[in-house]
Amino acid sequence: MNDTHDTPPTPDDQLRRSLGIGRRRFLSTCTAVAAGAIAAPVLGGPVAAAPRPDAAPGKGQALVPADKRGIILYTVRDAIGRDPASTTLPSGFRAVLEQLARFGYRQVEFAGYGQHAGAPGGANLESVAGARLLRRWLDDFGLRAQGNHGFIPGSWPLTTADLDTFQKHLEIANILGMPHVGTGGDPTSSSYKDDWDVAADKWHALGEIARRAGLKLYTHNHDAAYGFLLDGGPLDDQGRPTRSSGIRKLEYFLSITDPRLVWLEMDVFWAHVAQYKFRTYTAHDGSTRTRVFDPAGLVRRHDRRYPLFHAKDGVVDTTNGMGYDMVPFGTGDIDYTTFFSRVGHPGRHHPMVEQDNAPSPTDPAQSLRHAATGYRNLAALRRR
Repeated sequence: MNDTHDTPPTPDDQLRRSLGIGRRRFLSTCTAVAAGAIAAPVLGGPVAAAPRPDAAPGKGQALVPADKRGIILYTVRDAIGRDPASTTLPSGFRAVLEQLARFGYRQVEFAGYGQHAGAPGGANLESVAGARLLRRWLDDFGLRAQGNHGFIPGSWPLTTADLDTFQKHLEIANILGMPHVGTGGDPTSSSYKDDWDVAADKWHALGEIARRAGLKLYTHNHDAAYGFLLDGGPLDDQGRPTRSSGIRKLEYFLSITDPRLVWLEMDVFWAHVAQYKFRTYTAHDGSTRTRVFDPAGLVRRHDRRYPLFHAKDGVVDTTNGMGYDMVPFGTGDIDYTTFFSRVGHPGRHHPMVEQDNAPSPTDPAQSLRHAATGYRNLAALRRR
């Protein structure tokens, strides 16, 4: 079918062309979620025209200012990693960054610096030269790198090799212009207080190195980090505590780390999973006690220490052990209007849309469609 029209193209046609999809394939692969994404950005031509980032629907004050709307590139990792020669879809860093900017995003969080070898710049941009190339593309498309899930040394005390690699990543971060550097994991996977004390020593040292480089170092949570700390009660056969005071692991970490050196990024989805999973604990006296986690309340109490969020959504599912199934941002049950209203200071936080399962093995355009959905729904949030 000829795609030339005498009348203006519909939003469906604009999105399909932007993603390089034929009409029949586009119609055959659209789902209800994809339809939400189609309605989201007004795109045009082979490369979409950038919408006004402040032109979100609805009335009232936007909960997330236009210049704070971001996405972590892990969401579209399949698009970054695919061979540009094998598809008409945006592929590799340059094309994907351009497309995200056209959706309306103004910030990105990196999740590594690798791409397909056939993309401009080659397979590995984890170097000074690669960072300069990435920075040029960011500037070209009006994007800012806000942070990354990068290298955190595994050694403690630090080995020379780990310290050198960490400093290389700080140099890359400064070339990219990001004010924050981070990791995708927790300071420790342990439940024991002593291990969190050691983790705090390590993060203080790394945070001081980052501060000297002009950067803020942050850690990132999954659900386990908001489980209860084992810090008292009878000891097990290895001399470790078996019961809890009721403080959560990251709450303890916050209490013992220097706010000038250690920062946090809350993954709001995983924080809500923790709210579902970790509701009761065995107190030091052996009694069972209930304490329901309040993610927004924790951020409000430590507002300045949570500069970044992962804005990730889920629908309630009490059969999977987590309480939620992950879905595109704005299509689930997590109440982000209330969350962002409660945490305060909308100009201080940087929400990054994330969807771990956005890539599809059968629908190569899905992750970018879901990224478009995420932008539109993030921009649409309004203060009540």
